[in-house]
Amino acid sequence: MAKQCNSRSVLGKIDLNVLSTLEATNEVNDIDKEVNTHVSQKNLTNEQRQAIFESLLKRSVNGQLKKNTTYKVAQLFRVSMRTVQRIWQRGKENEGLDSNTNVSSKKALNCGRKRLQIDVNQFRHIPLRRRTTLRYLSVATNLSVTTLFRQLKEGFIRHHSNAIKPLLKVENMKARIRFCLSMIEQGNNPNCLRFVTMENIIHVDEKWFYMTKQLEKYYLLPDEDESLCTCKSKTFITKVMFMAVLTHPRFDESGNELFSGKIRIFPFINKEPARRSNKNRSAGTMETKTINSINKEIYRSYIVEKLLLAIRDKWLRIDARSPIFIQQDNAKPHIGLDDEYFQSNATKDGFDIRLICQPPNSLDMNVLDLGFLNVIQALIPTGAQLCRCAHRVCSKVI
Repeated sequence: MAKQCNSRSVLGKIDLNVLSTLEATNEVNDIDKEVNTHVSQKNLTNEQRQAIFESLLKRSVNGQLKKNTTYKVAQLFRVSMRTVQRIWQRGKENEGLDSNTNVSSKKALNCGRKRLQIDVNQFRHIPLRRRTTLRYLSVATNLSVTTLFRQLKEGFIRHHSNAIKPLLKVENMKARIRFCLSMIEQGNNPNCLRFVTMENIIHVDEKWFYMTKQLEKYYLLPDEDESLCTCKSKTFITKVMFMAVLTHPRFDESGNELFSGKIRIFPFINKEPARRSNKNRSAGTMETKTINSINKEIYRSYIVEKLLLAIRDKWLRIDARSPIFIQQDNAKPHIGLDDEYFQSNATKDGFDIRLICQPPNSLDMNVLDLGFLNVIQALIPTGAQLCRCAHRVCSKVI
């Protein structure tokens, strides 16, 4: 009796709130140790189903779940109570309840809506003119645009941009081969051939830079005003021609740059005094006027009076005695290889400068056509502020 009284007195001294707190603490620790898998898709994976079953198994006593166990596990894994109950029933169907119990889904791997089987070889018999857009291709194949877009995304069909290339005749092909063979270095060993360094070849080419485009796209705020770009005629937009001169850069043995290879860019412009006064400038102010018609005389003057001087100014003196070749294309305003005025000025100051022409219809033989001039075009800002200012275009390009 005394022992029973002592035990009762001891139990009377214990706070029941403390017991509930300890139980809650142990429950939280058990939850933190488990894998908290956030389920966002409609169907659970087998790994997620196994994690839910193991969580239920830890809370079970002799194969029976306590009250609100399925609710707690459902809250833990962010799934419905019915899903947790189905997984538990799936595990109880087996002979033993342990961590190795199979609770994987019974659904087949190819369950759900069957994908439409498409014979992509049928596209080969459709003319290219009927395959320019997905909508045209949809009409030709009797398939929806969504189905074709899915095929495009999965890689069964691909997008291709077909650019127009120069037409090469038989004579053009032979000229390209002869040009490539001329770039082979003549050595003593015929079995070990290599191309020349092309350090003595200067590429020259011209390009029109338009001051604006017929259509410009901008991103504006809702309260911003739309800019107004005007010109006298959309067909004849003001443009400036530039002649770019580029060669192979030079480096020393340590990799330090000796010569960048950028000789200069020459704009075809004239400086003329203004004849009349207006609100923007007074009479006599020097204005920049573009040369819209480039003939052989103008091109010869730019080559002799500007290009040759720039080459003598920037060319390395250690290579001045070697022949220097100026490679140009076959445009009509270009001067001939045996032009007397050019030859009389090309041998001054100990230089030996000669002219060569790249093969006809071979834009890929010039480094300027391959991308240098296009990069400059992309860097030039266009818009309403440049419609009437050729000087700003020249400052941006040069």
